[in-house]
Amino acid sequence: MTSVAPRVAEAAEQPEVAATVARLRTVFASGRTRPAEWRIRQLAGIERLLAEREPDIAAALAEDLGRPAPYSWLGDIASTAAEAAYARKHVKRWMRRRGTRLPLSMLPGKGFYQYEPLGVVLVIGPWNYPVYLTLGPLIAAVAAGNAAVVKPSEHAPATSALIARLIPEYLDPDAVAVLEGDASVTQAILARGVDLAFFTGGPEIGKRVMEAASAHLTPVVLELGGKSPVIITADADVEVAARRIAWVKLMNSGQTCIAPDYVLVDAAVKDRLVAAIRRTVEEFQRGEPAAQRIVNRRQFDRLSGLLTDHGGEVVLGGGRDEAAVAIEPTVVVDPSPDSALMAEEIFGPILPVLTVDSIDAALSFVTARPKPLGLYLFTGSKGIKERVLAETSSGGVVINHLAMHCLVPQLPFGGVGNSGMGAYHGEWGFQALSHRKAVLAKPAKPDPALMYPPYTDKKMKLLRRFM
Repeated sequence: MTSVAPRVAEAAEQPEVAATVARLRTVFASGRTRPAEWRIRQLAGIERLLAEREPDIAAALAEDLGRPAPYSWLGDIASTAAEAAYARKHVKRWMRRRGTRLPLSMLPGKGFYQYEPLGVVLVIGPWNYPVYLTLGPLIAAVAAGNAAVVKPSEHAPATSALIARLIPEYLDPDAVAVLEGDASVTQAILARGVDLAFFTGGPEIGKRVMEAASAHLTPVVLELGGKSPVIITADADVEVAARRIAWVKLMNSGQTCIAPDYVLVDAAVKDRLVAAIRRTVEEFQRGEPAAQRIVNRRQFDRLSGLLTDHGGEVVLGGGRDEAAVAIEPTVVVDPSPDSALMAEEIFGPILPVLTVDSIDAALSFVTARPKPLGLYLFTGSKGIKERVLAETSSGGVVINHLAMHCLVPQLPFGGVGNSGMGAYHGEWGFQALSHRKAVLAKPAKPDPALMYPPYTDKKMKLLRRFM
């Protein structure tokens, strides 16, 4: 990968970025963002923003992504509001210092740890869920007491402009800023040496963010993607599996980081599953356009390329609408494992279904590839469930459903390996955007001479016994 150092140096010259980060640092240094009351006001402000501006949000998402209003409410509005409400209700408890026991050698004394805000954090939002995946990390940032700069995705321009307009209306404009623009703005912010960068997107851009952040040893949370598999065993409820797979895959035209990327199905139920997915997609698409909107021409061309030379059988869809930049929901049965369709994350309404003859074959297929953000298993067998949990590595696992773990604030949400680092949601987000500071408090007396030189043989014997 080409070094980002020249780009960082050039980006650092952007005066608006420098002024914004300096202002946020001054506000943070004043202590304004630390009290629980300030944090709760910001979280309540996000809730009000989502409730009062739902029509505006839905309109912006429709303009950027062609997404129907019900899916905008499900994918961006309701999920974000629930996350903000959960944090608002629990942040005081999260902030409490927590005591710990001490070893005998440290007595008398008191040990505890407490969470403190990091400072000024950067939230880099993506285009696919530009409200949920931008405001979600911001919820964690303000719950932790940080000042924040938000950089929405330029690939969802209507939503980016709306976020830039609404955040100063509903949140503290002196402590939370929005900077719009392309990657050069991100690089300029990173060049100022923020205290944490939170990025949601693809692995390749994630690497560039991490490289730019390394110049200041800025820690990063990377929420990336990957090819999230679905494993269907012979004893699975095929009808339920088909319905849930189709529902999540069709959401946002498949442009979801935790969407099912491909299915590994036992040969004994393969035909039933494929038939059920076809029926379900046709039912769900009734009254909808035949093809689903893709975010832009570049992504459309990339997805179109995946539908060539894959070596499989297209049993549903496959059509493309160049003028509308849209692709039909498509099911490809048994493509070549070496095809481009199976090599890169699809991020679109295309679903490969591969036949396997055993759970062993399915596990071998999954573990031979980079660790995904999500892994989904449909089975009635407790033994198979335990095998999959023990023998695979992924950001998260959902059994007999897909993607729902991201809506549970009590669970950490994040990747592993190529699918990301760090986790957030609920208290996990609060912790990820805080510093956990250890404190040991000792009295002045007693002050035993045993601890100090000279270290005689007798002293060393005692020290070895008690330390």
